Amino acid sequence: MLVTVLATSAALLAAPVTGLLGHRALRRAGNARLLRIEGPRGIDEQRFVRIGGIEQWISIRGEDTANPVVVEIHGGPGASHSIFATRTRSWEKHFTVVRWDMRGAGKTFGRSGPEGQGEMSFARLYEDALEVTRYARERLGADRVVLVASSLGSVFGLRLARSHPELYSAYVGTDQNILDAGRDTSVHEALLARLRAAGRHEDAAAVAGMSGDPHRLTAEQRATYDRLTVASDPLTLDTLKKVVLGSLWFSPLHSLRELGQYFAGMKFSAQLTPALAAFDDRADGTRFELPFFVFQGDRDVITPAGRARAFFDEVEAPAKEFALIEDASHFASFRHPDRFLHLMLTRVRPVLTEAVRA
Repeated sequence: MLVTVLATSAALLAAPVTGLLGHRALRRAGNARLLRIEGPRGIDEQRFVRIGGIEQWISIRGEDTANPVVVEIHGGPGASHSIFATRTRSWEKHFTVVRWDMRGAGKTFGRSGPEGQGEMSFARLYEDALEVTRYARERLGADRVVLVASSLGSVFGLRLARSHPELYSAYVGTDQNILDAGRDTSVHEALLARLRAAGRHEDAAAVAGMSGDPHRLTAEQRATYDRLTVASDPLTLDTLKKVVLGSLWFSPLHSLRELGQYFAGMKFSAQLTPALAAFDDRADGTRFELPFFVFQGDRDVITPAGRARAFFDEVEAPAKEFALIEDASHFASFRHPDRFLHLMLTRVRPVLTEAVRA
């Protein structure tokens, strides 16, 4: 949902000076070494797989294929998690991590461009996610997998977890997005408060004239709204610069050409956003037949912890836990990957172990 901000910042990466390119090459080489998996029980597969009728990019990485399998659903729309491989390297010691670039995103978008993405709808991507899950289970011989969903991906994640507990051993939401057909306008009101407190009255007036539900904004309004959301919160802005753009710039998995494709995919995938205006997570049900976890940034201004907590409190599940990741806005699991891993090991993995014993 931050495509405009990220794309604008990307202009700084599009025409780097020679020295900056040299520094990038050194960092990427070091990151490539960090990503090596050489043990006999490890796996490092990155390939295109035919999902939903088109070639889609899937990465499977881990140091021991006997570890629990995690299938990630990324956010955006179009914000592939493949750029964070270096930041989450430690996760692969304890889990086999399956990452997928959705149709319209990242390497999948780069493979065949906008004309080759086929149907772009929530229903189509939902079916793709099921295919990816089944592919991961078959490839790794796993009966069920842990579903980890972030931001927009958590919109898919809630529906996958609710409808298919036979596929997933647990649900973990982070940057958890709770949709309610636009009834809760607290994010809009908080943005207005930050702008007014900073004396940015012209910007506040512009936001005040917009709908309280960002999914109902025009493309131009949404661009302004996203820019002001980030600019008005120093932690979110710092995270975008250092964690998101920094990860992309130094990713050993992405060429200079693929940097441009990454942002083009986000712009292309923005067409998915308006359909979310009608979604209502509570109306769809708060009963889940699997362990349910939410690990949220305590200072997230895009998907606030309070909204996620209110939904979590209504959830009925065999086991459930909510935890805050301190000093984190959006992209909490990538700003503090060590803290997220700690939560996965201390909250989620014991539940998986108990299920195996049972």
